[in-house]
Amino acid sequence: MAKKKEAVPAVVDSVETLEAKMKAMREAQKVFATYTQEQVDKIFYEAALAANKMRIPLAKQAVEETGRGIVEDKVIKNHYAAEYIYNAYKNTKTCGVIEEDAAFGIKKIAEPIGLVAAVIPTTNPTSTAIFKTLICLKTRNAIIISPHPSAKASTIAAAKIVLDAAVKAGAPEGIIGWIDVPSLELTNMVMKEADITLATGGPGMVKAAYSSGKPALGVGAGNTPVIIDDTADIKMAVSSIIHSKTFDNGMICASEQTVTVLDSIYDEVKKEFAYRGCYFLKKGEELDKVRKTIIINGALNNKIPGKSAYEIAKLAGVEVPEDTKILIGEVESVDISEEFAHEKLSPVLGMYRAKTYDEALAKAEQLVADGGYGHTASLYVHPAEKEKIAKHAAAMKTCRILINTPSSHGGIGDLYNFKLAPSLTLGCGSWGGNSVSENVGVKHLINIKTVAERRENMLWFRTPEKVYFKKGCMPVALDELGTVMKKKKAFIVTDSFLYKNGYVAPIEEKLDEMGIQHTCFYEVAPDPTLQCAQKGTDQMKQFEPDTIIALGGGSAMDAAKIMWVMYEHPEANFEDMAMDFMDIRKRVYTFPKMGEKAYFVAIPTSSGTGSEVTPFAIITDADTGVKWPIADYELLPNMAIVDVDNMMTQPKGLTSASGIDVMTHAIEAYVSIMATDYTDGLAMKAVKNVFEYLPSAYKNGANDPKAREMMANASCMAGMAFANAFLGLNHSMAHKLGAFHHLPHGVANAVVLTEVIRYNAAEVPTKMGTFSQYEYPHALARYAELGRFAGCQGKDDQEVLDSFIAKLEDLKEKIGIKKTIKDYGIDEKYFLDTLDDMVEQAFNDQCTGANPRYPLMKEIKEIYLKCYYGK
Repeated sequence: MAKKKEAVPAVVDSVETLEAKMKAMREAQKVFATYTQEQVDKIFYEAALAANKMRIPLAKQAVEETGRGIVEDKVIKNHYAAEYIYNAYKNTKTCGVIEEDAAFGIKKIAEPIGLVAAVIPTTNPTSTAIFKTLICLKTRNAIIISPHPSAKASTIAAAKIVLDAAVKAGAPEGIIGWIDVPSLELTNMVMKEADITLATGGPGMVKAAYSSGKPALGVGAGNTPVIIDDTADIKMAVSSIIHSKTFDNGMICASEQTVTVLDSIYDEVKKEFAYRGCYFLKKGEELDKVRKTIIINGALNNKIPGKSAYEIAKLAGVEVPEDTKILIGEVESVDISEEFAHEKLSPVLGMYRAKTYDEALAKAEQLVADGGYGHTASLYVHPAEKEKIAKHAAAMKTCRILINTPSSHGGIGDLYNFKLAPSLTLGCGSWGGNSVSENVGVKHLINIKTVAERRENMLWFRTPEKVYFKKGCMPVALDELGTVMKKKKAFIVTDSFLYKNGYVAPIEEKLDEMGIQHTCFYEVAPDPTLQCAQKGTDQMKQFEPDTIIALGGGSAMDAAKIMWVMYEHPEANFEDMAMDFMDIRKRVYTFPKMGEKAYFVAIPTSSGTGSEVTPFAIITDADTGVKWPIADYELLPNMAIVDVDNMMTQPKGLTSASGIDVMTHAIEAYVSIMATDYTDGLAMKAVKNVFEYLPSAYKNGANDPKAREMMANASCMAGMAFANAFLGLNHSMAHKLGAFHHLPHGVANAVVLTEVIRYNAAEVPTKMGTFSQYEYPHALARYAELGRFAGCQGKDDQEVLDSFIAKLEDLKEKIGIKKTIKDYGIDEKYFLDTLDDMVEQAFNDQCTGANPRYPLMKEIKEIYLKCYYGK
């Protein structure tokens, strides 16, 4: 037997009938939620049309029922609520996909909120009902209306007109509902049971809406202060204020409540108000009578809103002409104790005199604070007075700031301005205790689902614009500075060893040959300092080079890069430049543009750092001991010259440490979460070169020029790989071993290398690295690929990994790398004392973020301990 459909109550006058009504409306809304944009737009159009056609009868009914306002003005309000709202939102998407960007994988889908509770005030009973029902229809929401008891007939009449037209156009029956016999109990119930409340009314009602336990879009009280500056068009200002303040007898909450006039034009403004039909209350008895009539016990007399100036004066026992437009009280205090400083919702205006513009601003600020926070403020001023307009906007804690505009019409939007959304619910933001700070519209009545598909970041491969290589290439490459670029002055940066041992001479000879002036700074120490770089920069500024040539290992390159920055941008802040980043493209700090003054040439003399092709530099502040790691692609040299003739005499220790550093660069770049096809090939070839040629380069030095050259190539290739794919935990840990225990960088990398590989290769790591390109833990497979390319074999990836690690350990032994950290004479107690600090700093190192396994600090600690003691 079919379930009997529950009857929808014809009259809602009790908790039971309201419950039944809301239940039926929710069912109607479920159906409405399935409608297409085309169906909704048809309903929206027909409903707006119907409301517009009935604007005059509804206006008459509202004034007749409430005894407030002016029929002709309520016609405008009804017309506005139908026509302007329809026009504003007729083309707005509110159904289904409302925004999509396929490239970024983002799709936004609009969904209705559900059942909206609408509290309608007695001041605008029909226009507000039209406005709220229309925006609910446009957004596929059901709306249950709680009218003000003194305006229930006209409010319900307006809602019924919209409902009948909507249903006729295809909307579900009962999509708009109302309480027939309103009460505080039923109003509180709809606010509590609906999905959201649109609350328009007094402060008590708005507070109740926000206290209902459901989301609310309420509006704060208006106490709009107006300033008439001495540059204003007085006739326009006065006429606009009268036009606004008398509109529906001042019942729009954005209407002017006080006007502050600059002293120099005060009399002229007063004369204009009087000429235009306003009445200035005589100081003394008349002023006091009106004071005590408009505000009683600190609150607005509810007999005042929407009454004419004549009626209010009569109620106060003051005789004024029947056609009086506004009652104006000239007062001095802006304190809340002054009745004229309150919101009055009627054609009653307080008027103040100010000696200066700043005094006028101060008065307006206080008036806003006394009861209009967040609502509206108004200024009449010459449009060219941009500074005054800006000063006013900065001072007013209101969400609508109107310039040369009647505030009633201006505040509701779209009549005297563009792009201020038309609305009869004006949000006041947190200043007014509201959840929105703008004019409420359809966007506030939809939930937006954002469908975000996984996307991989755009990647890049960035290198110096020119990389020259091959034994003996340096003079040919340098020739370009003179013959092609026409450079005039070159500043060489190197260290004292290279300078004294003749490495700079071939460069100077070539520069002389081309007629390029040059000077040399050769005071770079192995761990370059900011003070050293500053000294070099001072010389550079005096010399004013158009070319900087860095000759040496990583230290000379780093120092030269820092000098380059300070030369081109003396304002640069190293603390900001050294700020860590998760993604170099999204870093907070914007690195200054480089190369405006000088072209940067990097010439390495060791096969290790790859600094000639990387965007990195490290500098130490000797005064504080702080190391500044600087990373940005602006630091990429413009030209790199990799000539093995400059590397032939590297000592064994340097060959060993720098060679294993190259291996670490290549391995870490290959397993980095940012590795790409473009970096992989370079990393793989670098690994193979190091395995094949480092032992001979270490053992035979200059006697095996091919081994030297292959290591030079490996260093540069690994540099380009990690310049784009970045490094990992191995380098993070090595950096701290160097900082705390002064292990040479390459050695520090070597003693943790195989342990970090084992750690990263875990198929079930605690956490994996965070980067959209990195889909799942696959470091084991990546290490195995490297191993196979380097000649390692095994039945599976794990066996190949074991073989790869064994081959690395064998390489380390051949080039004199000791087994453990302890073997390098690092004191055990001091190591353990510094361990926790090393762990935290290694975790926080810039390199850690690209590691394939995201390390926990306790895991880093365990690796350090294993590497200190050995297995």
